[in-house]
Amino acid sequence: MTCPKTTQTSSGSRVLNYLILLTALFVFIQPMPSFANSRIKDLAEIEGVRENQLIGYGLVVGLNGTGDSLNNSPFTLQSLQGMLERMGVNTRNSNLRTKNVAAVIVTGHLPPFATQGSRMDVTVSALGDSTSLQGGTLLVTPLVGANGEVFAVAQGSLAVGGFAVKGESASITRGVPTVGRIASGALIEREIKYDFLKLKTLRLALRNPDLTTANRIARVINSFIGVKIAKAENPATVRLFLTSKIKKNMMGLLTDIEQLRVEPDMPAKVIIDEQSGIIVIGSNVRVSTIAIAQGNLTVTISETPQVSQAAPLAPGGETIVVPRTEVSVDDESGNKLAIVKNGVSLQSLVDGLNALGIGPRDMISILQSIKAAGALQAEIEIM
Repeated sequence: MTCPKTTQTSSGSRVLNYLILLTALFVFIQPMPSFANSRIKDLAEIEGVRENQLIGYGLVVGLNGTGDSLNNSPFTLQSLQGMLERMGVNTRNSNLRTKNVAAVIVTGHLPPFATQGSRMDVTVSALGDSTSLQGGTLLVTPLVGANGEVFAVAQGSLAVGGFAVKGESASITRGVPTVGRIASGALIEREIKYDFLKLKTLRLALRNPDLTTANRIARVINSFIGVKIAKAENPATVRLFLTSKIKKNMMGLLTDIEQLRVEPDMPAKVIIDEQSGIIVIGSNVRVSTIAIAQGNLTVTISETPQVSQAAPLAPGGETIVVPRTEVSVDDESGNKLAIVKNGVSLQSLVDGLNALGIGPRDMISILQSIKAAGALQAEIEIM
């Protein structure tokens, strides 16, 4: 009697241990709650770490008869003649009729801290009446900045995504054949000097200025470092005061600061694009208690004329067209008045408007009417 009782007790203990283990595993693998936190790297830009826009004017050669008409593009003719003269060819008194050359504008962005000898991508766009840049080669083109100094030189074969095919009675155009791109097509000749170590303070510029977000960024940085070196000066700027100890590991500090997470705050705003009918509603939008009804009067008129023809061999018979008109009116009398309660969230507002069967165009008018009634606690911005 003793042995069976002992066996049952040990078996029950093993089952209990298994249940405890499974419970612990279940609690351990439960997903952690997600927070809408973003990295400071995604919310703000570091002062000095920025691109610089470059632009240049050049010529694309080697086109298969799709270049500029020299009679209609005098700048192309002058550029072609000037280039040939620099190469020892005089064409001032000759009549050039080539269609294989096109004048273009070359644009690019000089990356921050780009070193001399490195490369960057450029975009080439037709300036005259060229129909396609496919198969063309860009000649040496200096790229200048806003101060007029040359920072890079571009040259190379174009990669054009679009094409144009034309026949005598039909034509097909896909994409934009007058714009091309040269990957790593510009060689950087001048560096823009910027030294972090010479700065006494460093500013973080918020991409979406907000007072609450700026204060949160300053608090997170100060909590991470342990010293109050960050201060929110205004909704768009957080200033970091750099000490000699911090400057010794400047890059490491900025790397750690970029990875800190902050929950950004956003104003209650409704964005409306009248042209496309797009509506974007922020999560902080709230609505006071209101009643909404929406209805349109639709009148449909359809014409189905019928032809009345006289009987064969009938004297004085005549074929006439008899009009048939059908008119229907839909006043949407089935739509009822809906009540939106006080302080509803974004989800409740969207669900309520969708329940009324309202399309985007009518929803724009309703949101504007709610705002006019003073019941929408948000700013409406019409694009």
